Amino acid sequence: MALGDGPVKNAIVGSGLVDGGTISFHHHLRNGDTVMVQVLQACHDLGLRDLHIAPSSLFPCHEALIPFLQTGTVTRITTSYMNGPLADAVSAGILPHPVVLQSHGGRAAAIESGRLPIDVAFVAASAVDKDRNLTGSVGPQACGPLGYAMVDAAHARQVIAITDHVTDSFPKICIPGDQVHQVVRVDSIGSSAQIVSGTTGRLPSKNGRAIAEMTAKLIGVSGLLRDGFSFQTGAGATSLAVAQALGPVMATRGINGGFAAGGITGPLVKMFHQGLFRRLWDVQAFDLAAVASYREDPDHFAMSAAQYASPDRADAIVNKLDVMILGAAEVDIAFNVNVTQASDGRIIGGSGGHSDTAAGAKLPIVTTTLTAGGFPKIVQRLTCQTTPGDTIGAVVTEVGMAIHPSRPELEKQARKAGLPVLTIEDLCNKAHTLAPPADRRVADGRVIAICEYRDGSVIDRIRQ
Repeated sequence: MALGDGPVKNAIVGSGLVDGGTISFHHHLRNGDTVMVQVLQACHDLGLRDLHIAPSSLFPCHEALIPFLQTGTVTRITTSYMNGPLADAVSAGILPHPVVLQSHGGRAAAIESGRLPIDVAFVAASAVDKDRNLTGSVGPQACGPLGYAMVDAAHARQVIAITDHVTDSFPKICIPGDQVHQVVRVDSIGSSAQIVSGTTGRLPSKNGRAIAEMTAKLIGVSGLLRDGFSFQTGAGATSLAVAQALGPVMATRGINGGFAAGGITGPLVKMFHQGLFRRLWDVQAFDLAAVASYREDPDHFAMSAAQYASPDRADAIVNKLDVMILGAAEVDIAFNVNVTQASDGRIIGGSGGHSDTAAGAKLPIVTTTLTAGGFPKIVQRLTCQTTPGDTIGAVVTEVGMAIHPSRPELEKQARKAGLPVLTIEDLCNKAHTLAPPADRRVADGRVIAICEYRDGSVIDRIRQ
């Protein structure tokens, strides 16, 4: 099919999408995405109903989807992460069917195995060339690698690219043209400036900086900080501060890391440019520094969500990580982690790559303050389980760290180095002396979300 400028409605008609179909989107523009709203408005105008949307993540900008849920245009959602007004509406029971919350790797595996079949994948591409190749490397809204969309495009029955920039050629093709059935040009796919949003846009607190310094010291005594070291951080302010604290340690020791991976950020790009890592493996850019690096640096590679984190792939990048830095909304005394639900019942996120990287990395470290918002974060019982405690290596807070009992050698080395090692029960008690436990809402209504572990099994359910 030739490259054209046909409207979104015509492309949907041409795809053969019918009532009850499954359509997918990706979140590389994060809170700057407008493609999903444009597509669903067109679906609504065409009279399509009972659609199942399977975006890789949902953000506050997707509040505009709420009317499509109210009218029945959309009745099902499968995703890896959601927050903001749309998540609040789901928490309130707006959908007739439970949302399915997967991990990033679990979503990729479900698509590749056929457990999550996609009728039409809509790919927001920052640029399309004359051969229908897609990229996120160039264009007015360049967003970096299209790692999540790569899996969708390889397996969907139809692939429709939505773009605001057509050019003759570009470096770093993310999705080859032979996987693309239609191209639609629109005025704008959104705003790449909004890639830096939510946790990615915050500076670490004083406690966050203290946690970061302590975490860097723990990594330093772990035995993993050596030539070839591989590393990933989450997108939270404290996680990013760990990268900044670790850089000088690596430089002082003369360590040449093998790779940094995941959603790539400015601090990781800086370490890469300083020669602390030989390459970057990137599933999505978390800021514009990462976007620029992907465009310009030959050793900054895109990876699909499956290559990144699929539990069905023994060679997945998560299985090659030495250290992963994770955040938490809550951690319980068995080291289980919640990044999905607030104590008041609201859906505030989802696994994303949390449980994938915890399962794969040699040393997954949760960094968290003892309290937040006037409530403890180290608790007796989680509101919702996202990541099993037996995959967590350590929890580091501003007052000290707890090492998982399965890692006595790590605890020995931490104590030998003079690091403040406590039990997880000690951390829980200290948190509760600083803040009273939250009044947990008793949720005994219908299930509004099913939380899957990365292998597709149900790890928890969220009720109204």
